[in-house]
Amino acid sequence: MAEFRTTIHLPSITSMLGQAGRPLLEFTLIPLALFWVLFTQVGFDGGLFAALGWSALAIGRRLVQRQKLPTILLITTALLVVRTAVGLWTGSAFLYFLQPTVQNFVFALALLVTIGLERPLLAKLADDFCAFPEALSSHPGIRRFFKRVSLLWAVVFLVNGATTIVVLATQTVGNFLVVSTAGSYSVVAMGIVLSLWWFRRSLAGHGVRLRIGAPTAA
Repeated sequence: MAEFRTTIHLPSITSMLGQAGRPLLEFTLIPLALFWVLFTQVGFDGGLFAALGWSALAIGRRLVQRQKLPTILLITTALLVVRTAVGLWTGSAFLYFLQPTVQNFVFALALLVTIGLERPLLAKLADDFCAFPEALSSHPGIRRFFKRVSLLWAVVFLVNGATTIVVLATQTVGNFLVVSTAGSYSVVAMGIVLSLWWFRRSLAGHGVRLRIGAPTAA
């Protein structure tokens, strides 16, 4: 049995799911839903402006309220600006959706390139979904974990990109949105489960035990 020298408390499961789910809903699912609704009711250009408008509103609200701009919001909005420009210029839904598909390969490359940094890109993105205590984020074992798990997520993005390209080339826009969204999140979910198992195992190897929820009062 492992001997634990340190115990670190994380928020409850409900709190962590809420913190992780909000960025996913706000930065990905809502813009996608707005695009589809406006695309079917108004047209392709309407869908483009609806998705981009939502992201601009999310940034503007945070600037007005002087809140921190999440890294994932800045990345997704910058990429969405490029996608929208290409969509308006070409009028092609295929090219519009090809770009986020290609972005899977870009993210995979970015993860691999930043492995050599003190805090890889994946560690910074993790802050947007779950704010770890300082005692945890600064732990040497955690820093090594994020470097190694970056390799796992590079593979996840590569698989995601390859399968999405196949679906995009063979399905209609409506079918593509349904199939690619379900498939992408299934692959991501498996990556999350494996990462969490690896995360806990890595900490245990360094004598660190995780407890979910508030510490028990003495």
